[in-house]
Amino acid sequence: MKRLVTITLVFLLVLALVGCGKSKRQIIKLTLSTEDSEAILAAAGIKLPDVEEVSAAGSTIKWFAWYDGFHNYDEDEIVNTGFFTFTEKYGCEIEWVECTWLDRFDGLANLILGGTPPDFAPGNPETFPSYAIKSMFAPVDDYVDYDDPLWSDMKDFVDTYFSLGDKHYLICTDVSFGNVCAYNRRVIQEWGFDDPAELYFNDEWTWDTFYDMCVEFSDPDQDRYALDSWAYSEALMDSSGATVTYLDPELGKFVSNLDDPRLERAANLLYDLTKDECCYPKWQHGHKIRNDVNGGGIKEGLCLFWLSPSWAFTGPLDEMSAIWGDIEGGELMFVPVPRDNNGDGSYYIATTPVGYCIVNGAENPEGVGLYAACERFKVVDPTVISIDRRQLEETYKWSEEMLSMWDICYELSNNSDIAILKYGEGYGSDLYSYVNSLENLAHRDINDTITWAQGKEQYGDSLQYYIDELNARIAEYIS
Repeated sequence: MKRLVTITLVFLLVLALVGCGKSKRQIIKLTLSTEDSEAILAAAGIKLPDVEEVSAAGSTIKWFAWYDGFHNYDEDEIVNTGFFTFTEKYGCEIEWVECTWLDRFDGLANLILGGTPPDFAPGNPETFPSYAIKSMFAPVDDYVDYDDPLWSDMKDFVDTYFSLGDKHYLICTDVSFGNVCAYNRRVIQEWGFDDPAELYFNDEWTWDTFYDMCVEFSDPDQDRYALDSWAYSEALMDSSGATVTYLDPELGKFVSNLDDPRLERAANLLYDLTKDECCYPKWQHGHKIRNDVNGGGIKEGLCLFWLSPSWAFTGPLDEMSAIWGDIEGGELMFVPVPRDNNGDGSYYIATTPVGYCIVNGAENPEGVGLYAACERFKVVDPTVISIDRRQLEETYKWSEEMLSMWDICYELSNNSDIAILKYGEGYGSDLYSYVNSLENLAHRDINDTITWAQGKEQYGDSLQYYIDELNARIAEYIS
């Protein structure tokens, strides 16, 4: 089984990094115990090529993103074991070319046009298909062989969701999950609610139960709102098992799904939650979440559920405990988003690829392929998996219950029968704006919230127009 990455930290070496016009950051080079280091490198020799066999050994690849997932800037952070193999076995390095979230596409386009493209960028769904069609990202097939045993488990996923014609546009090292429902167990107990984890294991974690808890907990006069985060509306819509538009593998086209009754049931749930004042009123606070921090209000009992990706509570222990509650004391827990009472009984969870895109014009795409192989190796090799899991317990103090729930969410996201995958800005800005509006009807001002029927009437024709336009662009590009 795959695991989140974390490693025991035993010594450090201070280096310097200057980030793209920013003030100096201090890289802290954290490594493993001698025993763990030797175990990883010995195992890597079984499945990864020898140094003499790869042309990219000893080279540097340039990473363009709003975050650095490779280096460490605090001794309480985790170590990326794929990056460890990349540097220790092959003598390679990654240079961070920093951008902001808002500038992630325009900034990249400017670098490409200026003749100074980086080598790779995050392989989020939003890169596809629009930015592949715009030639910002290159096919990856010359650098990753999805028929190779190391990669073959990812082949069907990439064939289905990230290919144009006979070319793949994503190096997918893993498939994981998106939004989950996090909560503080102490707060749940104080309110006399059943623990959502127990409800899940009893197959009783449903929209109705969730709704009843939210209504009982919320009291605007006491500044208590059951729901906050940027993702609760999207997460509950996804939990219906349907999406506003989706890629039909048989047709090879995107299609509208507005008439699916599952979406209407989810939208009705969100409409009721909004009207019952269960949702933190962002519009009254400069359109910001509470305290402008993920998890704001959870520890204090002012927020009951936080629906977001698990990275929101994956971080240094002191920092996370200050937001979410006493992690060592078992206060933090999470579960899948509740299921539809009237659905098919499945717990749907957003599927998200883990991986990278090669930038068009990259100077060292071979190096990107080599790094990706190192990361893919740490996903599948039992030696690295066991080290990662143990260190997640020791560094972030995750309980066995949290680790087991992570496994459950991971398995749900890898079940192709219930996969929920959306492309966000990858639809193109026009289509995405309408998809986003329909998924987030509940994020409106409480006095301006509309029903699903009203949303369909308001956005439906434009949605179909831009779906047709996207399909035409895909067909033209392939031909």
